[in-house]
Amino acid sequence: MAYQMQDDIREVYFTEQQLADKVAELGARITADYRDKNPLVISVLKGSYVFMADLTRKIDTPCNVDFMVVSSYGKGTKTTGEVQIIKDIEQPIDGRDLLIVEDILDSGVTLSYLMQVLTARGARSIRLCTLLSKPSRRKVDVKVDYLGFEIPDEFVVGYGLDYAEKYRNLPYIGILKPHVYGGEE
Repeated sequence: MAYQMQDDIREVYFTEQQLADKVAELGARITADYRDKNPLVISVLKGSYVFMADLTRKIDTPCNVDFMVVSSYGKGTKTTGEVQIIKDIEQPIDGRDLLIVEDILDSGVTLSYLMQVLTARGARSIRLCTLLSKPSRRKVDVKVDYLGFEIPDEFVVGYGLDYAEKYRNLPYIGILKPHVYGGEE
């Protein structure tokens, strides 16, 4: 029998329908809050690309999009605490309303740094939309304006989230079997 990515998933945590419902709810809230503001929606790549694509289609007000790659993880599964901007946004942000879209808020180190940098560049306002939050892993307090789901400290993949650049294309979010990433069962 051929290997299937699903073989590495211990359980489905959020189904396609649960994700679609939450994205529609978040999109409606963002639409109401940003009516007539033309926000710049910034996706923190790579993990948020699926979420942002779905979310922006549910925002019913003009907005621009841009992308950043910011990392504090290197190749590991735990943050190093040192943040690097690998790919910066291309649009000027002075006086703009920004909405940062993130896949998962873990330690808070990366997002806290990113928000400080963007504030220093002259953004009028910055709000954060994250699909997932792991409050038990927080090292730095970060205000979340739009939250999809709070989750326990489990290694989740799918819907853009990865392990070693795999599993991003799963249409749901699942918990990865620990033996896949060297954890304990």
